[in-house]
Amino acid sequence: MGCNCVSDIDECKRSNPCNQTCHNTIGGYNCSCRKGYELIYEENGKGYRTVPTGCHHIPGNQLIKTSIIALCISLSLLILLLGGSWIYWGLKRRKNLKLKEKFFQQNGGLLLKKQVSNHESSVATKIFTAEELKKATNNYDKSTVLGQGGYGTVYKGVLSDNTIVAIKKSKIGDQSQIEQFINEVIVLTQINHRNVVKLFGCCLETEVPLLVYEFITNGTLYDHIHDKGRSSLLSWEKRLKITIEIAEALSYLHSATSLPIIHRDVKTANILLNDNYTAKVADFGASRLVPLNQTQLTTLVQGTWGYLDPEYFQTSNLTDKSDVYSFGVVMAELLTGKKVLSFDRPEIDRNLATSFVSAIKEDCLLQILEVHVVNEGNIEQLKEVANLAKRCLELRGEDRPTMKEVATELERLKKQPLENIDVYAKKTELLNATRHSFDIDTGTGGSTSTIAEHDSMKDQLPKLVDDGR
Repeated sequence: MGCNCVSDIDECKRSNPCNQTCHNTIGGYNCSCRKGYELIYEENGKGYRTVPTGCHHIPGNQLIKTSIIALCISLSLLILLLGGSWIYWGLKRRKNLKLKEKFFQQNGGLLLKKQVSNHESSVATKIFTAEELKKATNNYDKSTVLGQGGYGTVYKGVLSDNTIVAIKKSKIGDQSQIEQFINEVIVLTQINHRNVVKLFGCCLETEVPLLVYEFITNGTLYDHIHDKGRSSLLSWEKRLKITIEIAEALSYLHSATSLPIIHRDVKTANILLNDNYTAKVADFGASRLVPLNQTQLTTLVQGTWGYLDPEYFQTSNLTDKSDVYSFGVVMAELLTGKKVLSFDRPEIDRNLATSFVSAIKEDCLLQILEVHVVNEGNIEQLKEVANLAKRCLELRGEDRPTMKEVATELERLKKQPLENIDVYAKKTELLNATRHSFDIDTGTGGSTSTIAEHDSMKDQLPKLVDDGR
């Protein structure tokens, strides 16, 4: 019986086909190249066939050419990759610049430039980048929110130099808020006063504009008056100090800046306090610069109900006396601890300004004053301050004092010893009575006895004052 088996032939011994290291295999053999290349030869029906297995022997000069080609291809790919990346980032940067320019114009940057060029600025305003403020607020994390309202949101931020700031972010897509934002920047560049919140700078290259203020640590005056835990800590001395500081700030705005400024939204929520209870007037979004040689502006009525000047509301004529009225409401709020509007109170008492004036006229002031601010030594001082507030709340602006007069009067009351307030009041009453008597008698020709009485009363005035000292 025949056998079809084919015995294996050791090609390595037979012909030394590799000229290198040869390894015999059943039906073939393989060669080991110097650098790890291998060739496999397999037997077929007619002889042997060479089959590359992924490497083969390459002569030295051909290997160098192949390496150069591979290097050139690699460098070309690298250059292409780097070039593509450079073009991509260039286009992206250009797009971002265009977007920032769009936001700058959209957020009133051109208007800001125009306004700044039209007014002399006494305060340097820094332009912050979007990245700086994003980092300062931890990407506007909710935990950094200080407050929210119709204007937008205020965040607490920490700048790279560890300065703590308050960042005011306007509402998205509200053009009226953008105009108020630019207006606030313009107004604040005119102001440099210790009782007005300081503007550090702004950012216009974001979707909504941002204002960067000094951070005031102790919240709003509104919170201190109406929070039961805080109101008891707000003594009359602190309240009077705060009242004077607000008055001085408003007096400065009305008469000491290059152009008079009407705040237009004076209220306790817009008065900030630091740890020493120093008052800082804030939020100038609704404020207006008054052109020289003008005493009033005709504007759309804007303000907060309860604080809003009724004359301004009826006529749309804005004057500095509108701020005086609002300040009078703030004084009433500090004296009584009551909210300016409350539907929880009887209808006749819902408006604080109205009920406050009525209480003074009916000699019921002590019944509406905050209990813990009243003591035996300051009753007359409280009455004097309340009467000053009443004058600020006159319905006609021309009957109200100026803020400069209010600030001067408050400062006098603060310096006046409490026990002498009553003596001063008597002195004023005596002067008024004397003037009244003198005017009547001289109007009818005058009489010697009346004039003598007038001179006698004048002589007594120094003695009255001396006795009160």
